[in-house]
Amino acid sequence: MIEKLEKDMIDSLKNKEKERLTVVREIKAAMKQAQIDQKKEINEELLIEVVSKAIKTRKESIKEFEKGARQDLIDKTNFEIDVLNEYLPEQLSEEEIRKIIDETFEKVNPTSMKDMGKIMGAVTPLLKGKADMGEVSSIIKEKLSSL
Repeated sequence: MIEKLEKDMIDSLKNKEKERLTVVREIKAAMKQAQIDQKKEINEELLIEVVSKAIKTRKESIKEFEKGARQDLIDKTNFEIDVLNEYLPEQLSEEEIRKIIDETFEKVNPTSMKDMGKIMGAVTPLLKGKADMGEVSSIIKEKLSSL
């Protein structure tokens, strides 16, 4: 993925794709910043973390743009999200997510909503970067409320 990022940056420069180049450069800069701040090595895990955070931020921005009826900004932000998604692993389907959550429930045996943290702690390493953690949280809350 990191090689793909480098290649895409060069291709975007050659093809004069300004919007795409901007997003790719932002990812690279965020990775460099995370490397410095967290003293982590630049690797796939860091790339997934940076890209996931960028997507989450953009999704929040879209909600604000919708309130302001700014379709131009919504379209631009959706394009950026599409570019960012290229650098994430294949996303799991809701069915696959539910299967992992069900397996975790069997291991942890939660008794009430108070066990939300235990469940999230167990599924996060399995699903981070492969699923929208907001969706995962909603599914877990739904299952816990039916106990």
